[in-house]
Amino acid sequence: MSTTAPPRTAPDRPWTPVELEERLRAVGHDRYHDRHPFNVRMHTGDLSPDELRRWIANRFHYQRNIPVKDALILAKLDTPELRRTWVRRIQDHDGLREGEGGIERWLRLGEAAGLDRAGIVAGRGLLPGVRLAVDGYVNFCRLRPALEAVAASLTELSAPTLMRTRIEAFERHYRWIAPDGLAYFRDRVPQGGRDSEEALALVLRWAGTRREQEQAVAALAFKCDVLWSLLDAVAAGEGP
Repeated sequence: MSTTAPPRTAPDRPWTPVELEERLRAVGHDRYHDRHPFNVRMHTGDLSPDELRRWIANRFHYQRNIPVKDALILAKLDTPELRRTWVRRIQDHDGLREGEGGIERWLRLGEAAGLDRAGIVAGRGLLPGVRLAVDGYVNFCRLRPALEAVAASLTELSAPTLMRTRIEAFERHYRWIAPDGLAYFRDRVPQGGRDSEEALALVLRWAGTRREQEQAVAALAFKCDVLWSLLDAVAAGEGP
């Protein structure tokens, strides 16, 4: 009878695609900003009008930079097929023509909440902590490899559920905001599901080594920290 011990699993053994996906989804489950106290208060109807307006005005700095970070990611993609897929994200937010796109819908949300469009665009009331968090994310996408930049976008895995919760909360607790102001949230439900599945497939395909897989998980954790820090700043800040 052999007394040889069974071989140990190498600590740097690559995770299987299933294991990697489980770890990525666990990051979103444990660290996504739906758990932030400010979001919890929003969804239970406990925000004042001024608090909600402060969030809308400051979150715009994030919204307006989504196509910027996606353009930086686009420049890292090395095939026409990948670029054709990713460019749609920029079009979703910028629109194909004036008056369309996610940025426009966010501005309409602000107007529905009683904010001045010009003031939102000018960054009136933009908090330093929000600027620092968002600009840090943009620089991350500028400086890090395509794998990490794409992996950071996987907060979208949790976004559709958050959008559904948010729509219900606004319709129940913030009826002073006109229903058509919620178009951004409604559109992000299908867009977030589509975008996250496409990005997840890329990460699972590209991350072949254990080091690359750990970098992808860390990138997603960093993005969760960005969104959490943004809400920290909004919760502590003064109104626009």
